[in-house]
Amino acid sequence: MGMEVFITGIGAVSPLGMTARESFSAAVAGKSGISTPELFNAELTQIFAAGQVKDFTPEPYVNKREAKRMARFTQMAIVAAAQAWEEAGLKPEEYDPERVGVVLGSGMGGLDVICEQYAELVNNGPRSVSSFFIPKAIVNTTAGLIAIRYGLNGPCYSIVTACASGADAIGHAYYAVREGRADAMLVGGAESVMIELAVQGFHQMGALTESNDVTRASIPFDKERQGFVIGEGAAFLLLESEASVKKRGAKPIGTLAGYAQTCDAHHITAPQPEGKQAARAMAEAIRDAGITKEQIGYINAHGTSTPLNDATESAAIESCFGEYAKALKVSSTKSMTGHMLGAAGAFEAVLSLLALNEGVAPPTIGLQEEDEVCRLNYVKGTAQKLDSDYALSNSFGFGGHNSCLVLKRGER
Repeated sequence: MGMEVFITGIGAVSPLGMTARESFSAAVAGKSGISTPELFNAELTQIFAAGQVKDFTPEPYVNKREAKRMARFTQMAIVAAAQAWEEAGLKPEEYDPERVGVVLGSGMGGLDVICEQYAELVNNGPRSVSSFFIPKAIVNTTAGLIAIRYGLNGPCYSIVTACASGADAIGHAYYAVREGRADAMLVGGAESVMIELAVQGFHQMGALTESNDVTRASIPFDKERQGFVIGEGAAFLLLESEASVKKRGAKPIGTLAGYAQTCDAHHITAPQPEGKQAARAMAEAIRDAGITKEQIGYINAHGTSTPLNDATESAAIESCFGEYAKALKVSSTKSMTGHMLGAAGAFEAVLSLLALNEGVAPPTIGLQEEDEVCRLNYVKGTAQKLDSDYALSNSFGFGGHNSCLVLKRGER
């Protein structure tokens, strides 16, 4: 095991708020960011709920001229990254830019830009296609833009593992710092595909809820759950080595203690029914952190509100933790945000850290009666007191990806 990896800054843009702490406060209060769709045609798709970032503007971090050259997910990523960078307080004289990098996770990138520009081509001819189309659409340019913004010459790349993208981005950045290949990494996830094509694609798979009651649309672990609610947003963390933190006298807000990833190798979209590899990912992440399973006090579950995921994840947690599973506090904040796809893992890692630091576990709102196959101690309806040093954040994605992060609270 290498050196300790500290978290010195966090940022987020979500359906619950325009910063990480605003989002967390709303989550603890049990507020819902799920509403009637405004960014896509609900009548066309017959999908009537979405977790939208309302009234979003990238200013003051991105001006209007720059924003026109960026996809919506990129704008959100830049805002969240800027918040994390500012909180960390890194000054130019305090770091070597060749030892600081960026990793971004996103499941679908600029799909909205692709749809928009294809319509331009068909309707208005080839000369109407924007010269910024390609850099706006591809995922990696977002990481590049963040690196350009801060002059970071270290590792810079993007990861795509569907709904595990944000968690895997954090995991890869964690490895880079822990193994001494970087002094700091600005890392996170971003997603915004609030467009008819993406929504209908998920709908055709039977993945989305058709509920027209926004208060009962995303209800993880409930026996009446139908599917997930599509969401959007971004979240970033600044990971920093112990040596860097000590050198500049920074005060960490927490520690990224462990990470693991496994693959079901079972089905392209459906999870392995027994959750064997999901359970192994949790166990390996805990082992990587060098702690016992009994030291985990809270799990921010992947908890998508789909019949398959919630049953499988609950079984995987039982398999991993055994009898101790009943003592764990488990919640799904997707009940309030919807599924932020490639941003979910990063956002939920941020919420998990704040839950530890603030001593409160956010609830699963809308959960009224647990499914008989969901047999855990869910934080139901309202937030609960949390007294623990460690939390586990689960992210699972199409393709069989299982990614788990262990977070340790900062000093109180």
